[in-house]
This record gives sequence, structure tokens and C-alpha cells, in this order.
Amino acid sequence: MKIHNNPNINKVMKLYNKACQETEKIMETQQKKDKLDISDKAKEFQVAMKAFKNLPETRQEKVKVLKESIQNNSYNVSGKEIADKMMEGIMLDKKI
Repeated sequence: MKIHNNPNINKVMKLYNKACQETEKIMETQQKKDKLDISDKAKEFQVAMKAFKNLPETRQEKVKVLKESIQNNSYNVSGKEIADKMMEGIMLDKKI
């Protein structure tokens, strides 16, 4: 049995193709694209983080000054200052 050039098969194929095309059109219109809105604060945060990441890990100017003062024996820190900074650090840890 030949199905080529059969008028009934051709009609069925036309209907099938038409139905497939309509289904594809419906699917295209139903699919919406995702949208992302970023608040102004988030944008500012992104800018700040980018600037922060570009900062050097160590502040060379401050390190240089401290090195020079240590070499010149002019760097003096009292025990009270050390204790105050230690207590400050402990207090900050407890607040977090």
C-alpha cells in the first residue's frame, strides 16, 4: 500500500502541521522573560563593593610610617592603650 500522494494522508498532514504551528505560536506568546530589578541601595552597595575590592590589602603609607618610627625607637605604646584596645575588641565581639 502506497501512502505517497494519498489525498487523505495529505489532508491529515496539513492539519497536523497547522496544529503544530498554532501550538508553537501559543507557546511563544505564553513564555515571558525574567526581569530583575535592583534597588537604588543595592546599586550603591555594588559600587561600594567594587571600590572596596580595588583597595590594596595593606595600606603601604601607614606601614612605612610605623616601620620608620619603630626603627627610630620613636614608636611607643603604653600598656593602658593596649588594654583599652583589647577591651574595645571584646566589647565589639559581645555586641555581635
